[in-house]
Amino acid sequence: MLQQAIEAFQASNFERASTILQRVIQVDAKNLPALHILGLIRASQANYKEAAHLLARAARIHPNDASIQYNLAKALADMGSDKESVPHHKKAVELAPQNPEAWLNYGKTESNLGHHENALIHYDKALNLNPHYAQAASNKSATLRELGRYEEALAYAEQALAMSASLAEAWTNKAVNLHELGRYEEAIAHYDQALTLNPDDYVAWTNKGVTLKAIKRYDEAITHFDQALTLKPDYHEVWTNKGATLHDLKRYDQAIACYDKALSFNPRYYEAWINKGTSLKELTLVADAKNAFERAIELMPNSNMARWGKLFTSIPIIASSSKSVQELRDVFSSELQDLDKWFYQERLDGAHEVIGSSQPFYLAYQALNNKELLNQYGLICHRIMAHWQKVNLLQHSEKKENAKIQIGIVGEQICNHSVWNAITKGLVLNLDTTKFEVHIFHLGTSIDDETLLARGRAKTFTDNQFSLTGASKSIVEKSLDVIVYPEIGMHGLTMQLACLRLAPIQIATWGHPETTGLPTIDYYLSGALFEDESSQDAYTEALIKLPNLGCSYSRLPVNSADFDVEQFGITSNQPILICPGAPFKYDPKNDWIFVEIAKRLGKCRFIFFIDKNNLSEILKTRLENVFQESNLTLSDYVVFSPWLKSEQFYGLMKHADVFMDTIGFSGFNTAMQAVDCALPIVTQEGSFMRGRFASGILKRIELPELIADSDQSYIELVIRLVQDKLYHSQVVNKINEMRHVLYDDPEPIRALENFLLSIAT
Repeated sequence: MLQQAIEAFQASNFERASTILQRVIQVDAKNLPALHILGLIRASQANYKEAAHLLARAARIHPNDASIQYNLAKALADMGSDKESVPHHKKAVELAPQNPEAWLNYGKTESNLGHHENALIHYDKALNLNPHYAQAASNKSATLRELGRYEEALAYAEQALAMSASLAEAWTNKAVNLHELGRYEEAIAHYDQALTLNPDDYVAWTNKGVTLKAIKRYDEAITHFDQALTLKPDYHEVWTNKGATLHDLKRYDQAIACYDKALSFNPRYYEAWINKGTSLKELTLVADAKNAFERAIELMPNSNMARWGKLFTSIPIIASSSKSVQELRDVFSSELQDLDKWFYQERLDGAHEVIGSSQPFYLAYQALNNKELLNQYGLICHRIMAHWQKVNLLQHSEKKENAKIQIGIVGEQICNHSVWNAITKGLVLNLDTTKFEVHIFHLGTSIDDETLLARGRAKTFTDNQFSLTGASKSIVEKSLDVIVYPEIGMHGLTMQLACLRLAPIQIATWGHPETTGLPTIDYYLSGALFEDESSQDAYTEALIKLPNLGCSYSRLPVNSADFDVEQFGITSNQPILICPGAPFKYDPKNDWIFVEIAKRLGKCRFIFFIDKNNLSEILKTRLENVFQESNLTLSDYVVFSPWLKSEQFYGLMKHADVFMDTIGFSGFNTAMQAVDCALPIVTQEGSFMRGRFASGILKRIELPELIADSDQSYIELVIRLVQDKLYHSQVVNKINEMRHVLYDDPEPIRALENFLLSIAT
C-alpha cells in the first residue's frame, strides 16, 4: 500500500496518494515515510499547519533525519511560525551541512526574525557550497537592504541576475534597492522586467506602486496596488500602501477605509495602525488618532514612526473650543523630552525616516512665542539627521574660488504657489547675475509657467529628486556658498535637508512664518515692516530685517471674472465682508467679533471658504454656537463658499466692502490681492511676524489707520468702512494711489545682496 502511495506521489497524483497515506497512518500511526510524504503533500497544497503537524510527528520518530528536519522547518516558516522553526533549521544544517538549500531557508527565517547578521552568515554558507546559487545571492541582497547597506545589496542583486537572468525575484530585489538609492526611474524599469517574467507577482506590483507613489504618480500607483489586490485580495501590506497614497491625495476617509481593510486581514500590522493614526489626525479625530498610535506602539514598542506620530496629536489642527492651549503645549513639550531620551545613540540608525513625516506646522497658529518649543524640536531633528549625514559620509565642499557667489534655492513650491509668488520669484528674477549664480532645486512635482520661468533664469535647475540621498548629493555637488530655504516646516524632504549642513551658510525665509529651531539654519530673512526691536526673541536664527516688506513682489496677472453674489443669497444692498483665512487660522476666542459686527450692521454677509480637508465644518459649528447664544441664525449672516479660482476670488472682492484679515495669523498673499482689487483691509497687528503681514502692507501704503489696536477697534473699523461711504471711498482712492510701492520693490533685493556679499566673501 505504501509503495502505491509513493508511486502516486511521484506521479503528482496527490489526491490518490493522500487517500492511501491516510489509511496507512490509521493502521500504523508511526509509519515514518507515510507521515513524511503526507506532510510534503499538505505543504504543496499550502496547508502548512497540517504539514507541520505531520512532519513534527515524523521528526519525533526519527529526530536525526535531515530531510524531515529540513521540511518541518520550512513548513513552520511558511505558516509564519519562524521562531518555532529555528531549532529545526539548526538541526537540518547540523545533519546535512553540505545542503545549500537548508542554509538558504535558515537564512530566510533569521532575516524574518530581524536577525539579519545571522542571515548573512547562512547565505554565505549557501553561496560557498554553490557559488552559482542565484536565489541565495538574491536573498542576501534583500537582507543587506534591511540593514540599510543599499550599494552592497544592489551588487548582490546584480550577481543574482548574472547567475540567472530569469529569476524574477532578483529583478524585484534590484528594483527595491534602486528605489532606496533614489533611482526611481531605473527601479520602475526593473519592476517591469520582473513583471514580464512573472505577471502574477503581487509583490512586484505592490513595490512598483510604492515607487510610483514616491515620485508622486499617485493615480498610477493606485492602479498598481489594485492589480496586486486582484492577485491577492487579502494582502494587508498593499491595502496599507494604497491607503498611504490616498492620504497623500488628501482623501483621508478613503485612506482609513483601506487601513481598516488591512487590519481586518492582519490586526497586528502596526504600520497600518500608524498610517491610520496619521489620517485620523488630519481629520481632527485626535483621540482616535492617539489610540491608533498607541496600538502601534503596543504591537511594535521600538517603532520610531509610531512614537513620532503620537507626539503631534497634542497640537490641534483647528481648535473646536477655547480649551487651554497652554495645557496642550505642555504635553507637547513633555513628550518631546521623552522622545529626546528615546533617540539615544543606538536608536539613531534609520531614525531619519521620521523627520518631516509629521511636523509642528499648526503651532504657528497659536499666537504665542514658539521659540523654546521649536528649538527643543529642532535639536532632536538635527541630532537624528546629523547621524544620517555622518553615516552617509556626506559633507559640503569647501568654498571654491568663484568670481560669483553660488546660491542654492531649495524647496517644493517652484511653481504658481503663495511661497513662490511672495518670496522666491523676486529672488530668482532680481538677484544681480554679475555677482550671484542661482541654482534651483525643485523638490515638488508641479510644473507650470512659473516653473519654466525659474528654469530659464537659474544657472542650474535640478528636479525629479525625491529621495533624501539623491537630493542631498545633488545639492552638495554644486559646492554652494549659501542655501536659501523659502519655507521650512511644510514639506517633509525640505525639512530633512534643512537639518543637514549642506553649505557654509544656510538661510530660511518666511514661506512658513515661524522660526525653524534648527542649529543648521544660520539666518532668518524677514521684512522690517513685519518686525520690531524685540522680534529677535522669537527666533533661534539671527534675524535679518530686509527693508519694507522684505521681498520683491510682482503683481499677479489676474483678470477678475464676473461674479454673481446672488448665488449666495446676497442682495445688492447687503454689505459683503470677506473672511479669507483657512479655517485653522481662526482662533475660537475671536468668534464673538463676528457676532458683534452682525448685531451692529444687521443683515450683512460674512463670506468664509471651504477648505479641501473640510475643517470649515468645525469652524461653522463654532460660529453656529456663538451666533445662537445671541439669538442669531448663522445662515442669515454667514456663507461658506467653495474655494474659488483667482479670477473668481477677484471678482468676488470687486463686490465686497471690507477684507477682514485674520487676527493672530495674518494673510500676506490674500491681503496683496485685496489691495490689487482696491478692497479696504482691516487688521490687528499681532505680536509676531506671522500676525503682521497685512499691517506691514498697510503701513507701506500709508494706511496705518486701518490697523486696529484692540478687538473693539477692529469691530469699529469694519463698521465704519461699511456705513461711512465717504470714508470708504477715501480709503479706496488711497489704495489706488499708493499700491504701486508694493510691487517689484528693489530695496529688499539690494539689501539682501549686500548682506550676502558681506557674509559669503
